Amino acid sequence: MIDFDAELKKFHPSLEIEDAEDAIYNHDVSDMMDLLLSILNDKSRPEYNTGNN
Repeated sequence: MIDFDAELKKFHPSLEIEDAEDAIYNHDVSDMMDLLLSILNDKSRPEYNTGNN
């Protein structure tokens, strides 16, 4: 039978997984809402309002 406690004590995550976690959690990625808000804010700038809307 497998001794799960002993196996968990021997477990060490691979470095690739830790590197991936750092890249995912520490990287500020724009989501769709951020992109839409940026577009809407740009559209409200005066140089976009030429009266053709």
